[in-house]
Amino acid sequence: MADLSLSATSDLQTRIEALWADRDSIEVDDPEIVATVTEAIDALDTGVARVAEWNADGSVTVNQWCKYAVLLLFKTAKMETIEHGPFEYADKIPLKADYMARGVRVVPGAQARWGSYQAPGVVMMPSYTNIGAYVGENTMVDTWATVGSCAQIGANVHLSGGVGIGGVLEPAQAAPVMIGDDCMIGSRAIVAEGARVGQGTVLGAGAILTGSIPVIDVETGDEISRGEVPSWCVAVAGTRRKSFPGGEFGLPCILVLKRLAEGERHDKGALNDILRDHGQAV
Repeated sequence: MADLSLSATSDLQTRIEALWADRDSIEVDDPEIVATVTEAIDALDTGVARVAEWNADGSVTVNQWCKYAVLLLFKTAKMETIEHGPFEYADKIPLKADYMARGVRVVPGAQARWGSYQAPGVVMMPSYTNIGAYVGENTMVDTWATVGSCAQIGANVHLSGGVGIGGVLEPAQAAPVMIGDDCMIGSRAIVAEGARVGQGTVLGAGAILTGSIPVIDVETGDEISRGEVPSWCVAVAGTRRKSFPGGEFGLPCILVLKRLAEGERHDKGALNDILRDHGQAV
């Protein structure tokens, strides 16, 4: 599958889209249908195709047909007993294997489903990566971190211990979580509901970023966006006051503490100083 040409990928997309349009009447045991869906999941598994991609202007293109393929797999696959080493599972989707050949380091306790992609140099501590996810080169998925279905993680990223990257399959038009290259996502942070973290950004420990969470620049007090942390900055969890009939309460937000120079590498000591000044950690 790794040598699929652009024309072959386009043909595969056309076939998957046709199956999706007729999904309510397809024969789930039809060998041709099963073969087409398997081909598409293999393309996701090897990184030839991916659910979403960053564009040069920072926008995101969602390849909906890849999500269609995952949903069609759930429709056509059957529950079975899966034996993986000493463990037994009951599922429709097998776990990945052959990590050495892929150049991926996997610590015991780590699991990734078929249809997810890990680029060479990825390190998986005891963690879980779901189908449709993409994890870029030299990224670490640290202990108890979760990469949800179809989430897109860039290269040279550190997903710290306990990080929760949310997944999305339905509706098929929904955008997945996007984490840019060179990011550091702090311990126990949650990024979900199609939220995006730009390239080179540090997101502090315990931060919660969803598609509706305000992102605020502390220097100006301006709301930058909802659910999108800009590239090359240090951002942490915060609250902002809002009045309700029952009183005034603090609602969660993300605070951009500092802008980093483009291409500036994360110096742990400097980061600790920035965060310590604000009573935060990474």
